[in-house]
Amino acid sequence: MSALDSVRAQDGAVLALTRAREHGRLASAYLFDGPSGVGKELTALALATDIVASGDPHIVERIELGAHPDVRVFGPRDEGKRNIQVEVLRTEILPLAQFAPFEAAATFFIFPEADVSFPVFQPEAANALLKTLEEPRPNVHFILTSERPDSLLPTIRSRCQRVRFGRLPQAVLRDILSSEGVPEDCIAPAIALSGGRADVALALASDGAVDTLSDLVFSIDDAIRSSGPGALVELAEQLARRDDLELALLTLQSFYRDRAATSLGLVAEGLGFSERIEELQERAAPISSTAAAARVSLIHDCVRSMQKNANKQVALDSLLFGLRNLR
Repeated sequence: MSALDSVRAQDGAVLALTRAREHGRLASAYLFDGPSGVGKELTALALATDIVASGDPHIVERIELGAHPDVRVFGPRDEGKRNIQVEVLRTEILPLAQFAPFEAAATFFIFPEADVSFPVFQPEAANALLKTLEEPRPNVHFILTSERPDSLLPTIRSRCQRVRFGRLPQAVLRDILSSEGVPEDCIAPAIALSGGRADVALALASDGAVDTLSDLVFSIDDAIRSSGPGALVELAEQLARRDDLELALLTLQSFYRDRAATSLGLVAEGLGFSERIEELQERAAPISSTAAAARVSLIHDCVRSMQKNANKQVALDSLLFGLRNLR
């Protein structure tokens, strides 16, 4: 059985990689592009496992344990801005590519969240990686995964063959949450607000997060509609201190997306906040569907700016006042 068979609901990506392998046309560098939590890193590891292990269970086990020299995963740092420092790349990572493969017929270097490891606003490490991508050694493959590929240098993107990944269907998300032991009554609302991303669904399903965040976004909307400037600044300060800030903002996006849909008369079954449809309908009238959609875009821009290390307080101040001005 192929390790790629374990990848679910990404048929296009799996087919493209399978055909490339069958025809001996695997690219030296790939960019797996798509939302978080949809299987990009899983697919990268599965492809590497199929080629390096060739079905040998002992080699498969070594790869799963992170103990095989020809399958290496280099994620973002755990501290600071999380980008991979250029000194580390030059002294500890790229020299390995000069001597690979070590044991197998091919070597894979996998960089999850490559837009975090090699952000466009800190190009030193990205430029060092680019030189290696421009002069690939035979049978050495790089796989970068990213949910924000436009945050990578254009020259990096141009050296990689792009493989696109889509959001997961509800049935797959349900299976994932069930296998993780999520209580049945938490599954449906978590899926509804997840946007097809397993990582978001699991976060929402934990410790009553759905109810907590739902209440939060309704209170944010109340503040935007009726609070003065001082109260909005105070709210921004409170939000900036939240550990789950990005998840809260993603939930707020779903809220305004539902507001836009409700204004257009769409059915409750298609909404993330379907269980609070009456409250949504009550709130749908004060703003147009166009304004609600613009609020979704504004929240997206705020999340992106903070992912690029913008000051949280400044970004949230701008967001809340911007949301208030959209009617």
